[in-house]
Amino acid sequence: MNLPTPDIITHSAQETFDLSYSLGQSLTGPALVLLEGNLGAGKTVFAKGLICGLGHPDPDDIPSPSFTLVNEYDLRLKVYHIDLYRLEGAEDLRTLELEEIFGEPAIILVEWAEKLGKEFQTGAILVKIEDLGEENRRILMTQK
Repeated sequence: MNLPTPDIITHSAQETFDLSYSLGQSLTGPALVLLEGNLGAGKTVFAKGLICGLGHPDPDDIPSPSFTLVNEYDLRLKVYHIDLYRLEGAEDLRTLELEEIFGEPAIILVEWAEKLGKEFQTGAILVKIEDLGEENRRILMTQK
């Protein structure tokens, strides 16, 4: 898969959403998308755009999985939206039983991916979002 330009500056939440929407539309098979960035950087906006690009009709109907940890969507492709923000350590990560999810032919979207073990990251699309102030964001996308 060809990623969009790997280093992009967006100037609004809508531009960030639109960028990830395009990425979602381009995905044709299983993929692991890892989102990294500080609190409030725009990871959830990016996640909502990607999920809508895969066929979800309403971004307002995509809650952050901060408390449930994993949300599942049956769209054009099956999607797992995982949020690791509240996890404390490796033991918490083991309780999620991610091996099952990572074994499925699905789009797996992980917020706070820096908390994910390296064994799960091979072949992933890494998206780093940097808050540049106001609504400006630098979005770096690389294939691991």
